[in-house]
Parts: sequence; structure tokens; C-alpha cells
Amino acid sequence: MRVLLFSKYSRQGASSRLRSFQFLPMLAQAGIAVEVSPLFDDGYLGQLYDNQSARGSVAAGLWRRLRRLTASSRADLIWLEKEALPWTPWPIEGALLRQGLPIVTDYDDALFHQYDLHRNPLVRGVLGRKIDRVMRASSLVMAGNSYLADRARSAGADRVEIVPTVVDVSAYGMAARPATAGPAAIGWIGTPLTWKSYMAPMMPMLARVARQHDARILAVGAGSSATPDPTLNIFPWSEEKEIGLIQAMDIGIMPLDDSPWSRGKCGYKLIQYMACGLPVIASPVGVNTDIVVHGVNGFLAASDEEWKTALRTLLGDPDLRKRMGSAGRRKVEEDYSVQIWGPRLAQLLKDTAQCAA
Repeated sequence: MRVLLFSKYSRQGASSRLRSFQFLPMLAQAGIAVEVSPLFDDGYLGQLYDNQSARGSVAAGLWRRLRRLTASSRADLIWLEKEALPWTPWPIEGALLRQGLPIVTDYDDALFHQYDLHRNPLVRGVLGRKIDRVMRASSLVMAGNSYLADRARSAGADRVEIVPTVVDVSAYGMAARPATAGPAAIGWIGTPLTWKSYMAPMMPMLARVARQHDARILAVGAGSSATPDPTLNIFPWSEEKEIGLIQAMDIGIMPLDDSPWSRGKCGYKLIQYMACGLPVIASPVGVNTDIVVHGVNGFLAASDEEWKTALRTLLGDPDLRKRMGSAGRRKVEEDYSVQIWGPRLAQLLKDTAQCAA
């Protein structure tokens, strides 16, 4: 079986790496050959995170995508990450996608809100229902959580399956920091953009708690977006080092605002923390309430007071951190692993191709 994958990014892009690239070896073993055609390359992401102009990279990516869309294909199925051509009305994109092949579309965030909640009424008018049209034209929509799945169903998609974002548990060892290894580390991993949105507003409170408990804040991927603070240690993200950096943490955190965009997130950093055996604290938004079992593998915290209570509880009790971390690891092994979901994904792709044959 042959699949043509239109990913949004190359491997450096987290959504593409996690939702498709990490499954490719298992799909190959299942007899599924995947041709990968990314829209944006690594250079685009570097420019985006460094606040540089990415117009040239965007133009080059769109040109590559147009060429591939109009070229012939021997594939049995198209696997599409979100949409084929950003900011392009559906009649144009739909005409380019219609090659007589079934389409499997994958969503790990609420991309549709980029259009339907845009401040410009013209964008809302022209593109507000574009993603609904993509979903409706798909033979299968794979959604990372129930919020995204509900949107696909309301759009009229023929078939919708929830496929969570997962990790390769064999690559994630349990963190083994002894209680005597120095100040406890409150850890966060993300991008400069998510730091600005979610962590920066939390930093005054986090820094106060860290100072009171002789703890430190370990931030991976915040970049130059983070304002220096004596409690804050910033490390650049890389695929090779991210697991080791998470293992250097004692508590993993995921603050979010309660917005439509945040409700579409898939909780990946929580799954990473838990795979390394860390207890977690997260905002009770969207899929976080499915991943975090309050009081078992971590805490859900909505207000500053709830965050402070959860942090103080975990910082003051290494044994509780260990028990919660072990419970989190078990949950990832059972519900959020490549080992569980790789065969399921292969079967979904095969079933979709066979139904369309």
C-alpha cells in the first residue's frame, strides 16, 4: 500500500514529527510505504522562532506544495496534515486535492479557529468554514482530542476517530533524580511562542514559590522570549536532548488559558513528563482533564492559589512526587504510546484505502 503524506513541517516541526513521522518505521513494517511531502522546511521554523521574516520560506513551501499537488501520483491514499494550502479558499484547494484518492486528514490543534475567529470579517467570510469543507471531503478525520472530533462531526465528516498524540515509551526512561540532587526543578517544555502565551503570565507566581522552597524553574525551548530571573534556567530545545532535560525535572507543568484555541491542544508535554515518571500540574482545559487524574498522577489547577497549593505540596513531598510519577508512567504506557497506537494507525489507513477501492 502506498500513501502520499502532505505534512505541514519537516521532522523539526513538533506536530508533523509526532502525528506522522514517528510512525513511519512501524507503518513500513505493516506494509505501508509513505512518500513524505512537507509544506515548510526547518528553515521556516528557525525564522519563525527567531522573529525573522519567513516570507521567502513560505513562498518556496507553497510553490513546492503546488507542484506536488499537480503532479501525478501512484498512491492509494492521501494523508493530509490539517490542510493542503494555508490561507487558500476551499474551491481552489479542493480542486487540487481531487485526484480520485481517499483522504485521511489529521488535526492536533484547533486550526479552524485561525480562520473562523479571525479579527478580519473578510477572512471569516471567505475562510471561516474552510476546514469544515476539508473535513467533509475526507474519508477519515483523525482528531487528537474530543474537542477537535466534535468539530469534525459537526462539519459533516463521514468518519471521525480520536487518535491522541503519543510518545515512544521505549525512548523515555523514568527520571531518577535523588532528593539530595540539589534544588527541586519545576519544569516546562515548549516554544518561544507558547512561553509568551502561557508561561510568561505565570512567572511572577512561579518565581515566588520557587524562591520560598529553594527550587528552580527549568524551561526548555523558551528562547529569548523569557525574561531573565534568578530562579530560571533556560535551555535550547533539540530532539536529541529533550528527554534528558525532562529527566532533570522533578515536576512538569502545563499552564493554559481557557480559550477555544487552548481547548484544541493535545497535551503532548504532559505525556512527555509522565513518560519520564514526573508528577504534573496542569490547567483544567481541554484534553488536560483526560490526561491528568487529579490527585493520582498530578494536580489540575485553575487559579493562582490552586497552582501555589499544588506546587508547594509536590515540592515538599518527594515520596508523593515518586508515587504520582509512577502512576503517570503507567497511564502513558496504557493509553499514550506509539507501541499501542502504531498498529491502530496502520489499520485505520488500510481500512480507509480498502473502503474506497
